[in-house]
Amino acid sequence: MTLYVLLEGVIAFLLVAGGAFAFIGSLGMAHLRDFYMRLHGPTKATTLGIGCMLAASMLYFWVIDGKPHIQEMLITLFLFITAPVSAHLLAKTGLHMQLRHEDKTRGNPPELRDEEIGEKPVPHPDRGHG
Repeated sequence: MTLYVLLEGVIAFLLVAGGAFAFIGSLGMAHLRDFYMRLHGPTKATTLGIGCMLAASMLYFWVIDGKPHIQEMLITLFLFITAPVSAHLLAKTGLHMQLRHEDKTRGNPPELRDEEIGEKPVPHPDRGHG
């Protein structure tokens, strides 16, 4: 068995795994019950799926051209840095806006203490501060 056949198998595995993770993440976003549960689909499974696809693309073009391409590495790095940060910001916004959630996701985070929230934690820009 040659090295190219082995590399084609690795590339095919990464593509299939990436497609499966992206599909599972999309299903999770569509079928989970509340906002906080829905954050897990795109931030975990879909990020891993896109990462697998980018790794397969990087490996494919490395085998074809004989040199690594920096674009896929940069996209993967940007994706793995921005996805957790955006999920954290979305979750904090959901907590401050007091979005309804299932009892399964209920906890007692410090953001929900009464002395920190007040009457209206996040005023809507169109409705003013009152």
